[in-house]
Amino acid sequence: MKIGNLDFPTPVFLAPMAGVTDTPYRILAREMGCAMAFAEMVSVLGIHFRNEKTLAMLETVPEERPLAMQLFGARPEPVAKAAAYVECLGCADVIDFNMGCPAPKIVKNGAGSALLKEPERAGEILTALVKATKLPVTVKMRIGWDESSIVAVEMAKRAEAAGVAAIAVHGRTREQYYKGHADWSMIAAVKQAVKIPVIANGDIRTTADLARVFRETGCDGVMIGRAAQGNPWIFRAFRSFLETGVEPPSPTIAERGALILRHLDMLIQYKGDYIGAREMRKHATWYTKGMTGGGGLREAFNHAETREDFQRIVEKMIKNAGVNEDG
Repeated sequence: MKIGNLDFPTPVFLAPMAGVTDTPYRILAREMGCAMAFAEMVSVLGIHFRNEKTLAMLETVPEERPLAMQLFGARPEPVAKAAAYVECLGCADVIDFNMGCPAPKIVKNGAGSALLKEPERAGEILTALVKATKLPVTVKMRIGWDESSIVAVEMAKRAEAAGVAAIAVHGRTREQYYKGHADWSMIAAVKQAVKIPVIANGDIRTTADLARVFRETGCDGVMIGRAAQGNPWIFRAFRSFLETGVEPPSPTIAERGALILRHLDMLIQYKGDYIGAREMRKHATWYTKGMTGGGGLREAFNHAETREDFQRIVEKMIKNAGVNEDG
């Protein structure tokens, strides 16, 4: 699969997730076999006003490249200017535009999935965005606002006409948020309607799902979101499956513990001791999801304040796993 001049033999991508897909996690995903990570969405108005926190989100390192930087906005001119700014910074290889975020604070300002209700304005934004940069432009969208307004095919055609290089389709409506099941049949309809690559998103959690979504939709690639939270090994599994047809073993408890501490160290490196430790709490609870005694571990991680706290919890976690295996 190609996006612009970028070629992806195993097109498994990390979805943009606010508060999750920061530099440390993007690096981990890339190391595990993720073809390209999509950064958490960035406000075009934040870029316009040179907001300090917004500009910090545009900082990248070589280890995470290639990288797609996702923008969100509601009007053509600010989006175009933000894209040009991102290109000048040299912080991204692809610019992605968000037309799928369901969060009320985004939607109320006419951005994210609110644009699904205004196809003409969405088309104008995409046209301006493509003209403003030489980088490949992609779009991530949902299939519609609600069940009575499924517009995925129309929006995909507008995106293709605007010069967009690829489209990622989350098979849910805005009103669904993350409930119910992703409608892969609409992803298939989009694939049939356009000639540019289509990336499937939604409910792709296992290698069986991976095989089925390619088969049922004809998609060119897949984008993994919530299934990658606390599970960067999913990229290793999916890449191996696509290349060899074989899924590698699941990570051991010791591997999980080691990666928790490495992830923590990276967060501390980029964000400092205080913020790093607190942001790691949610990641640690995801890393231990489904484990025996996971409830107690999550309770402990949620109260961890220092690296030493995390170290003690991880050591106990590994020790208890050894006892359980022996017993």
